[in-house]
Amino acid sequence: MATHTHCPYCALQCAMRLAPAGRMAVPAGTASAVAETGTTAAGPAPAGTVLEAAGRDFPTNRGGLCRKGWTSPTLLNSPERLTTPLLRGADGELHPVGWDAALDRAAGAVRAAWAAYGTDAVGVFGSGGLTNEKAYQLGKFARLALRTSRIDYNGRFCMSSAAAAGNRAFGLDRGLPFPLADLDNAHTVLLLGSNVADTMPPFVAHLQGTRDAGGLIVVDPRRSATAALTGGGTGLHLQPSPGTDLALLLGIAHVVVQEGLADKEFIQRRTAGYRSVARSLNAWWPERVQAVTGVPAELVRETARRLAEGARRARAGLTAGGSYILTGRGVEQHVDGTDTATAAINLSLLLGLPGTTHSGYGTLTGQGNGQGGREHGQKSDQLPGYRKITDPAAREHVAAVWGIAPDQLPGPGLPAVELLKSLGRPGGVRCLFVHGSNIAVSAPDAGRVLAGLRSLDFLMVADFVLSETAAEADLVLPVLQWAEEEGTMTNLEGRVLRRRRAVTPPEGARSELWIMQELAARLGAPSMFSDNPETIFEELRRASAGGPADYSGIDYGILDDDSVPAYWPFPAGSAGTPRLFLEAFAHADGRARFTAVSPGDTADALHRPGELTLVTGRLLEHYQSGAQTRRVAELSAAQPEPRLQLHPATALPLGIGNGDMAEISNHRGTVRARAELSTDIRPDTVFLPFHFAGEQSANLLTQAATDPVSGMPEFKTSAVQVRVLEKAGSR
Repeated sequence: MATHTHCPYCALQCAMRLAPAGRMAVPAGTASAVAETGTTAAGPAPAGTVLEAAGRDFPTNRGGLCRKGWTSPTLLNSPERLTTPLLRGADGELHPVGWDAALDRAAGAVRAAWAAYGTDAVGVFGSGGLTNEKAYQLGKFARLALRTSRIDYNGRFCMSSAAAAGNRAFGLDRGLPFPLADLDNAHTVLLLGSNVADTMPPFVAHLQGTRDAGGLIVVDPRRSATAALTGGGTGLHLQPSPGTDLALLLGIAHVVVQEGLADKEFIQRRTAGYRSVARSLNAWWPERVQAVTGVPAELVRETARRLAEGARRARAGLTAGGSYILTGRGVEQHVDGTDTATAAINLSLLLGLPGTTHSGYGTLTGQGNGQGGREHGQKSDQLPGYRKITDPAAREHVAAVWGIAPDQLPGPGLPAVELLKSLGRPGGVRCLFVHGSNIAVSAPDAGRVLAGLRSLDFLMVADFVLSETAAEADLVLPVLQWAEEEGTMTNLEGRVLRRRRAVTPPEGARSELWIMQELAARLGAPSMFSDNPETIFEELRRASAGGPADYSGIDYGILDDDSVPAYWPFPAGSAGTPRLFLEAFAHADGRARFTAVSPGDTADALHRPGELTLVTGRLLEHYQSGAQTRRVAELSAAQPEPRLQLHPATALPLGIGNGDMAEISNHRGTVRARAELSTDIRPDTVFLPFHFAGEQSANLLTQAATDPVSGMPEFKTSAVQVRVLEKAGSR
């Protein structure tokens, strides 16, 4: 019998079945009793059992999995798996230690930091990969057990700009405010800064109707695998210079207004602020946009017209109708990321897309629980239910659920980049707990982050392998993997899903919920801490009730039937909300907000002689910092090292040939990578994947400059020099 669960990687959260190797119960997509309950009579397989995965029919992936999903069970029995706590000794090495000693050491480090520096000298860095239950209890643990405001998470590197823009425009942030299947019959889809063909391949099936209609428009400085889907002369690939997406969006919006393509009835009835935005667009005629971005003026006009045609067809009730604008990290991971996402929203409002049944705007969540992870208290400025920590009513509600006085809750802390900048500094964090994040590789300006980690008085990392961050720790705690635990995740559509235990964890590994419970007891924390996921979820329901992300009507019983979708907000007594904003937006007056935006300066000065613009991104075979996928032999063999993609015309004067070893450098760091010559990238741009560590770590070169609204770091435009190090075959 198979256990029904979801993939541990991206926010598509593909549905899968896990079973002992050679004993998969039913073919992919076949309905069964297991599909209804997700459980097996026999319970989880014994520890050490080799599992295999198969896709199952589900609205997001329809039975499909990518290479990462197919190989995901491999990690469960990795020879690098940690199964005992490790404590750094006087010799500077990590040594096995018992759980009681490990937890006593962690609690002692917290008390020492409190005594020497105050409670905010203790910090927590969480993850968009944690279950809702772990994310919720981690936020509670930080504020009640550690008594600190210094908590944030790696979702700040992922969704923060889109979230800030969504809240500003709509009064609410949910990645996709409609089910993914709504894209199936779209006439036009504008996809900006997302390479879904590599990052979440089953997503591509939802674009087939649009591709058939010739309506797929991809914005990317590279001809990525997704941009290649526009081939055949029907779709469009817009290839702007890195960092100019905001200007491009303003140019498209200019055409919509100037050519009378805007939905004036929608604008008048459902929005506010149109006039100021319309005036601001006057300066962005297509020829000026071409000069700034490099995108031909006619393509700017054609994009606007295709989007308007799709919207018109939807209003006319045509089956193959509707336009969707979708943004990803490529246009959001900038110091103006919030304004760029806002420009995309403004364009969608001009066309009358949001809050309708056959068109829309959305942003593509990246991490597995990037959506749920930011809703329940990991962010420095939030409480459960997506409540603001500065809101007295929110503080009172959550405090009542937790059984404490509101003034026992700390105020807002520091967003992730500022938190990491404070490590080891006077007045900063001196004792740091890291859960589910490999910041030594994934954070911007990674060299400085490593220096900060090494300057701490105490670093504790909870992980299942010795990641690059764990290798720096004073204490490493071995935790459970995805198939060894129960819990819930929230996918890119805002749909809450059940994660189910398929295999018994190895002896010695512990749940992070249990770790928090044990440490909370040692630190004398008020309120309830539990190692039971369902108990935590029941409290989460009460804590989120009445908030923007209301889960109060969801329970494990509902989630055990995968055929019943659970989209938040899901207040008690409701049936959930698959499509947001159909009646009103979440602002008090029910109207969406236009906000005028304009381009500013990039953090690095770009296009200086002898320099190129570095953009970073993902590969099909790897995920995030690579801590997991680099340990899967099949994936590592397919992509064993990073490759620097650059244009042949750029490589020629540098003396770089295909396969040569190149050095990429700037004042922040130096990286080595093998050159891959390709006409799929602009001559002024080079590309590096960010999944690798050490001298191959792309984030040694990226900047810790941040968006002033969202705290998002500038990952996508870094000025670099490139030179040849070693010719291919010279050894």
